Amino acid sequence: MHLLKLRARVAARPALAAARARLLATHAAPPAPGIRSVAPSQAERAAGRLAPRHMQTALEALHEDGIVMLEGVVSHAHLDKLNERMVRDAEYLCSRENSPFNYNRDNIQQDPPPEPGMWFEDIFVNPLAVDVTSALLGGRPKMTFCSGNTALKATESQPVHTDADFAHPKIPFALVVNVGLVDMTPENGSTELWLGTQNMAQPDSQVSLHGDRASGRIREELLARRKAEAPEKGPFQPVVPKGSIVLRDLRLWHCGKPNRTDVPRVMLAMIHFAPWYRNQMRLEFPKGMELLLANPLLDMPADFVDPPVKYLDRAFGNAYDFGQRD
Repeated sequence: MHLLKLRARVAARPALAAARARLLATHAAPPAPGIRSVAPSQAERAAGRLAPRHMQTALEALHEDGIVMLEGVVSHAHLDKLNERMVRDAEYLCSRENSPFNYNRDNIQQDPPPEPGMWFEDIFVNPLAVDVTSALLGGRPKMTFCSGNTALKATESQPVHTDADFAHPKIPFALVVNVGLVDMTPENGSTELWLGTQNMAQPDSQVSLHGDRASGRIREELLARRKAEAPEKGPFQPVVPKGSIVLRDLRLWHCGKPNRTDVPRVMLAMIHFAPWYRNQMRLEFPKGMELLLANPLLDMPADFVDPPVKYLDRAFGNAYDFGQRD
């Protein structure tokens, strides 16, 4: 009898082990969230077009997560040259009383210098980025915004917000093209992301809309609900290697985080709007750059003015209107 019981217990062990494994699996931590990325081949970079499989990956990521990363598509030498200039400009902006801050004074809006010697195609109008924005938005996208965010040494975060702080279409209509001039990490303030929230950014999800100095903030109860229901979608801070471009749906929830280093971290932001989207903003460049900016794949409505362009004295924040009108 004892021998039979012993044999029964031994026989039951695999089933018990399997049951324990299933129980542990149901309580296991969700996979760590991250940005889906595409690493274009040398042939793709030379052609300025993604291969069909890579394009599918990029578009699936944008539709599902609201964001995708293109790796290794920008010259480090170009980034270094622009970074040296913009860090110097950031120090000047911080010394002024009317610093163009975003939500808090340790995150400033900063335009790049609109000069021929600082206009690098692979940074500002990268063909692979345009290839993706054209595929998602249709036709020849319209770029009407070219600025940047510089994270200074800080301890304070921005509120979680959407840049679509107004009544907007329920389909993709604008992509932000972000280019970090250095590696972007949690240590130097990479942007906190909430994947898949691009379809959850309608006005009723926001505390205040366009016109308020801190417009676009997402309601706290919605943040708590999203964390509980979709922990695999964030929030998280990614690592974005230098030379990469991040394409983000304008509607996606996100949050500027503190830079805990002593070095300003510059991230450029260009916005591509769908050709049917009736945004009224225009770029401003000095006369003489007309041919340099001519692009058959990207519409860039611009005013060309007598140099020098006072690019460090431009309006910021709510002075920019990402909405549309007829």
